[in-house]
Amino acid sequence: MRCLAISILLAACLAADCRPQSAAPTVLPGDLARRVEVMVRVKYGLPPTSTVTIGRPESSTFKGFEKLPITIAVDGRAQIVDFLLSEDGTKLVRMETFDLNNDPIFHIDVTGRPVRGNPGAKVTVINFDDLECPFCARLYRELFPSTFERYKNQVRFIYKDYPLPQHPWAMHAAIDANCLAAQDGGAYWSFVDYLHTHVSDFSAESKNLKNTFAQLDRIAGGEGADAKLDQSALEACIAKQDESRIQASTAEAQALGVESVPAIYINGDRFNGAIPEDQVWAVIDRALRAAGEMPPPKRDRTP
Repeated sequence: MRCLAISILLAACLAADCRPQSAAPTVLPGDLARRVEVMVRVKYGLPPTSTVTIGRPESSTFKGFEKLPITIAVDGRAQIVDFLLSEDGTKLVRMETFDLNNDPIFHIDVTGRPVRGNPGAKVTVINFDDLECPFCARLYRELFPSTFERYKNQVRFIYKDYPLPQHPWAMHAAIDANCLAAQDGGAYWSFVDYLHTHVSDFSAESKNLKNTFAQLDRIAGGEGADAKLDQSALEACIAKQDESRIQASTAEAQALGVESVPAIYINGDRFNGAIPEDQVWAVIDRALRAAGEMPPPKRDRTP
């Protein structure tokens, strides 16, 4: 629970536009500063090695309270978290402000991304994906077919790239996939289908990485030939291995707070990992109702 409390605090800090620099030293009386520090440490379960620096009180928009910036550093991560301190020094309040118009969860860039499903669907499922990730492959194999069957034209799926640095061929695969996407969405999805159903065939530990890259390129070229794409343009794109689009997608994911994949957003609602389909469907159903559509009836689980 302590790890969770720390994670929630730091995540909330990042969401609330906290600043990474240190707060100015406090001018609070020593006994009050100590009580504030102890309260923050205890309530958020901070480890003994963490540091808590009380900043200078500032004016706030809340009557009877001053804004009190507190710098919290845990395992090398330091952020300023804004609290409210009552003017009589008896109450410490933690509040968060959420931007309902400009929060990035509502503005994920899907321009030019291949769509699977109904392009005009009111519910969009966005997945930040790593083509070498076994958990992503499991989600892809186990969740998506049944979800397509259940919702048909009510939902559209869009994949974004987030290849993890510990996966040696994930970036190369993402670039090849995007080279296909630049010409044909169907070829892109065929390539993704193949990799997510054959991920174990590409183990970098048992194969020469250069050969793995060549195999990925051959598969991408085959998908391009099947789709009758411009092979010269495709081969040039694959040979170039331009990471810029992938890096932009990764930067966007990091700005959203994504730290692992799969990371799924359903009309802004987010969850991580290989989630049971019933839980995913509950989120989709809620998004459909909010968009004015009725979800399919619940499936009958009786024998």
